[in-house]
Amino acid sequence: MSQENGIAPVLAGAFFDGKHIMIDKSNLSLQDALAQIHDGATIMIGGFGTAGQPTELIDGLIALGTRDLVIVNNNAGNGDYGLAKLLKTGAVRKMVCSFPRQSDSWVFDELYRAGKIELELVPQGNLACRIQAAGMGLGPVYTPTGFGTLLAEGKPTMTYEGKDYVLENPIRADFALIKAHQGDRWGNLVYRKSARNFGPIMAMAAACTIAQVSEVVALGELNPEHIITPGIFVQHVVQVTPAKAAA
Repeated sequence: MSQENGIAPVLAGAFFDGKHIMIDKSNLSLQDALAQIHDGATIMIGGFGTAGQPTELIDGLIALGTRDLVIVNNNAGNGDYGLAKLLKTGAVRKMVCSFPRQSDSWVFDELYRAGKIELELVPQGNLACRIQAAGMGLGPVYTPTGFGTLLAEGKPTMTYEGKDYVLENPIRADFALIKAHQGDRWGNLVYRKSARNFGPIMAMAAACTIAQVSEVVALGELNPEHIITPGIFVQHVVQVTPAKAAA
């Protein structure tokens, strides 16, 4: 958009009302928000199992048909829906997670045994720490978890105050797909109980965060003391009607 009448170009996710530049991060449909995701992207997907999993965004990503994806998540899908449904399409090249196998993770299990997907196994605390490091603009971090195990092979180590540590790199992403309970047009988010899990730190560690919410409320309706993710970390807010998970 060119500058006109001395007015600076309006940023994406904003509009000019004749007097002021108005930020509105809820102005795109789910499909339009997801359309910018490209083949080969690294995507963080929130959720702890099914709690806080942005199922509708995942379904939209499947419809988009992007391929060769690297997915960062706590686990590797449940049953045949949500993240597991995405894996089943063959769109994911690599999973970065802490808990890839459980009783209903048969989709990932079959893909991995067939050599059709890569796995980077990361202890859960390290996963959170590495995502947080990226979100805070830090470099690699030293952690005691994994030292002396196969997970530490080939990585720098150090001893500090008598304790051994292994160096782990930050985990950054091109996109984060997360779920919150409520949001406003500035991108401020409120979560519901344990559905909060990885959402806040993933929003900080991604270049573009797309949040699905059950309700977009007017500015000022969210209690500032309850806002967990400030809008500065969110680029798009999409209101969805939650779909029923498959049995």
